[in-house]
Amino acid sequence: MTFWIPVTLAAATFQTLRFMLQKSLSTSSLSPAGATFARFAYSAPLILLLLGLYLWVSGRSLPRLDALFWTYCAVGGLSQILATVCVVALFAQRNFAVGITFKKTEVIQTALVGWVVLGEGVSPGGFLAILLGLVAVLMLSRAPGVQGSWWQHLSGPASLLGLGSGVLFAFSAVAYRGASLELGDLGPGLRAAVTLACVVSLQAVSMAVWLGVRDRAELRAVWSSRRVAVWVGMFSMAGSFCWFLAFTLQNAAYVKALGQVELILSLLASVLFFRETVTRREISGMALLGVSILLLILLI
Repeated sequence: MTFWIPVTLAAATFQTLRFMLQKSLSTSSLSPAGATFARFAYSAPLILLLLGLYLWVSGRSLPRLDALFWTYCAVGGLSQILATVCVVALFAQRNFAVGITFKKTEVIQTALVGWVVLGEGVSPGGFLAILLGLVAVLMLSRAPGVQGSWWQHLSGPASLLGLGSGVLFAFSAVAYRGASLELGDLGPGLRAAVTLACVVSLQAVSMAVWLGVRDRAELRAVWSSRRVAVWVGMFSMAGSFCWFLAFTLQNAAYVKALGQVELILSLLASVLFFRETVTRREISGMALLGVSILLLILLI
């Protein structure tokens, strides 16, 4: 078996585990903001430590970080914070598997954002994939047991949270790419590590300040939940490392395509761990969305 395959599977697994823990925290001891902060607070020290060890062992120094780099980091970091809050809040509205599937619309929405913002064209095959994704989202947007038109379901809280997280994740991806490109001719691994360390540090500090002003009780709750929350940070760090490693070993299109296994893992977690009911329509919608994402990745 080629090494990039188990690495990608590990990345998807770590990411699923992290969202499972965040869902558990958000439905028990923490608010969506607190569960989001736990990810950054407990992963930032580890990321900085590993980067510092690498620089020390390799004898290298940090590259010059200009104002545009920090702007990209700030925009991307804020977008990711808001997107993560939306996903965690979505878990309280719909089951775990559907929540993760709504998040996966970020792949489709990234293509749309690239077309609108950067003027990048979409091929006929890519357009077909986007239409399939739209149909899947319409299927998933219909809340169980609620009557009404498709527009009423699509404009409901769960659908808006899911689609909003996809848009925000798309913008954060564009910003992170811009920040990485600002680091010049460094190796891709070091550029990714420096960008990741700077972004997560900004996120941890900014959320700590915000919660300190708005909700100090939530800060205490994050600390009180450290026995579980620390694993959120650990799985977040492990997942990011595996994604970056996989991208250095194989074409990103193949890595992202295989990474859609997270949809299957989230379905298993929803049924086996959270004991949630998944309807046939939701399974069909998730399957169709998975097909559309796979087509989009392979055709763009």
